[in-house]
Amino acid sequence: MKKLVLLLLIMLTIACTPSSKRPSTDAQQIRGRVEWQLQHYPQARLIDIYKSCFQDYMGAEHLVSNRAEAQRNLMQEISTMNLDSMADWLYEPCGIDSQYYRVSLRAIAQGILPVDSLLDAFVASTQETQPDVKAWQQRWQQIQSVITDMHLQLPFYEHDSSTIAAVLDVGGYALSHSDEFKHAYHPHYRIVERSRFERCLKPILDKHHSNSQPALSTKQGD
Repeated sequence: MKKLVLLLLIMLTIACTPSSKRPSTDAQQIRGRVEWQLQHYPQARLIDIYKSCFQDYMGAEHLVSNRAEAQRNLMQEISTMNLDSMADWLYEPCGIDSQYYRVSLRAIAQGILPVDSLLDAFVASTQETQPDVKAWQQRWQQIQSVITDMHLQLPFYEHDSSTIAAVLDVGGYALSHSDEFKHAYHPHYRIVERSRFERCLKPILDKHHSNSQPALSTKQGD
C-alpha cells in the first residue's frame, strides 16, 4: 500500500510540474490557428499572420468617426474588386482567439448582405475599446515564439520579424498584407467584433450558404 501511495504521489508531482517539452494549451492553440492560416493561405508570410493576429487582439486598426466616409470608402473598394480573382469565402475568424471576424466584401457585391448591415457592424466594432499596444507587443512575442519553434521556413521571415518589431517599438501596430498575399488572394474585407458578427451578420451569411447552389465557402477555424 505504501508503495502504491508513493507511486501516486510521484505521478501527481510529474503531472503538476511545468515541462518545456510539454506544450501549454495556449501554445497548442497558437500552433493550431497558425497551421489553419497557412493551410488556407500557403503564400502567407509572417507579416500576414501578424496582421490577422493584431486584428483579432486590437480590433479595427482604423478608427471610424464618420459613417458617411466609411460608406464611401466601402463602396469605392467594392467598385474596384474583381470577384473572379477573390477567394470564395464569405467570412473567416481572425488571429488566435477569433475575437473578430473578417467579412468578405464579396457578400456585398453579390447582394448577399445589405450594405447597411455590414457598415453598421463594422463602424460599431471600430468603437470598441482598444487594448494597450504594449500588452499587444507582449502577446505577439508569445505568439512569435511559438511560430519560431514551428520551423515553418516562412519566406522573408527575418525581414518581416524586424519590420514588426520596429513598428511595435515606436508604439505602432498596424501593418498591411504582404505583396505576395495581395497578389495571390486579393483580400477585400471588413472586420467585425465576434458577438456582433454572430448576432447580426452570421445568420444572413449562413442562410445564403445553405441555400446557394453551388454553395459559397464560409471558412471557419477548428
